[in-house]
This record gives sequence, structure tokens and C-alpha cells, in this order.
Amino acid sequence: MSKDLPYKSGKDISRAIPVITLLSDFGTRDPYVASMKGVILSICRNAKVVDATHDIAKFNVVQGSYVLAAVVPYFPPDTIHVCVVDPGVGTKRKALLMRTKRSNLIGPDNGVLMLAANREGIERVIEIKNSKYMLDTVSSTFHGRDIFCAVAAHLANGIPIEEFGPETNEYIQPSFSKPTVSGGKLLGEVIHLDDFGNVVTNISIAEVGKLGIKPGATVRVVLGSISSEMRFGRTYGEVAVGQPLILIGSTGLLEISINSGSAVSVYRVGEGSEVTISRG
Repeated sequence: MSKDLPYKSGKDISRAIPVITLLSDFGTRDPYVASMKGVILSICRNAKVVDATHDIAKFNVVQGSYVLAAVVPYFPPDTIHVCVVDPGVGTKRKALLMRTKRSNLIGPDNGVLMLAANREGIERVIEIKNSKYMLDTVSSTFHGRDIFCAVAAHLANGIPIEEFGPETNEYIQPSFSKPTVSGGKLLGEVIHLDDFGNVVTNISIAEVGKLGIKPGATVRVVLGSISSEMRFGRTYGEVAVGQPLILIGSTGLLEISINSGSAVSVYRVGEGSEVTISRG
């Protein structure tokens, strides 16, 4: 297994059983998810199809990108991840197949693949153009079924990546995929609000390290219209109940949290809100 995996396993079965994950904003009431699975299994009968989630908020590319990046590291090497949060379906936006150092990511060129791709390291990016590996009839409103899942299944069958189209270095790198350091401050943004009320940012431990901030330090956090000092902790219980802190959460990203409370309610921010971190 890859050394990058966050767990240990005694046997690598990824070569014997191709794994394809599906992530979308489709929900489960409509025929869309089942149709995508049907396409995959019609082309690659032995594929293992896993639902990551289909409950991404409608058209929410940022949320889809966050969830994809959170789950990708826990799947076997060479897993194929299909991510369909695609408000621009049918327009001139590209269809992409991205090969990282561990995985294969398939989806629209709207930034939804980029958090996962950047964290794993991009090796090659293909613009999907070869209609041979799409369904015979391609709907202008359902590329998830007719293009992305068909390509995923053919890739699982062993079709070389270069067969799907030309290589490209031109693709959307959205602002939420990369925080910046300027003037001794770390500038990022909110990318997820979880059910516990934690405010998840796009800032990783590596970026925090660029400022020389270590656990136990006091930092200044500007979130929305509120500026405050708080502890950079390792876990929620390091501060008293009701007190705020920042910490690196289970997905490897910086969170603003309140012990046994809701930072979302206190700071009243949403996805896309700016966050600034500096020494206290």
C-alpha cells in the first residue's frame, strides 16, 4: 500500500477490484445516482462502487471540494473518484481526468477537484474529449452519467489515461484551494460548516507552520467582523466549556471551534467568508 495512506493494511487489493467512488449534489430521491451506477457496472462489471455522499448542497462546489478532499486519502491507491457538483453542465467548461500521486479524479473543471488534487500532488491532467469512451448519446444536462461515469468505468477496465483526450495545463485553480501568507498573516477562507458548529477553513497545518505557530500558542483570529485571540490547541477539551480555540481537525485543516458550543452561531459566517490568522 502507499506510504501516504493514513492507515496500515496487510494486503493491496486495489489492483484486483477497481474501486470507484461517487460524490454529488443529486440526493437519492431521483434516478440520477442509480443511472450512474448502472453505466459503471454495464462497462466494468466487477467494479466496487462506493457512495461518498450525494447530499452536497445543490450547486455548492466548495462543499463538494471539501468533502472530496476529506475522503480521498482513506481509499486504496488507484481509486477512481467521480465528483459531480456541476452547475455549469453543458457549457464550455472542460471535463477533466486528473491523476494524482495516489488517485484518479474525474469531474468538471470548476474547481471541485482541486483541494484533493493539490493535497495529493498532481501528476497529469487530461481534458476528456474522446467520445469513444462516452455513452453514444450525451445529454447536455447529465455529464455525470454520460461522460464522467463512463470514463471512470473504462479507466477501471485498464484503458490508458492518454486515450481519453489531450493533456492540459489549463484548468481552474479556485481561491479556496490555496491560502496565502502576506505580511506575517495567513489569509484563508471558510470552506465548510460542520454539524457540530465547527468552522472549517482551507488552511492546513503546513500553512500554519509557515508562521512558526505551534500548538499551545495564542493566536489572533479575524473571522468575519470579529477579531479575537484564542489558543491554538490539539483538541477541544484544552479550553473551558464555551471558550473558543483553533485546531487542526480530523481532515487536516484548521478549524475555529468552541468547546461544547457552536462557532458557526457565534461568528455568524458562511462558506467563502475570509479568515486571517496571525501571532497573538
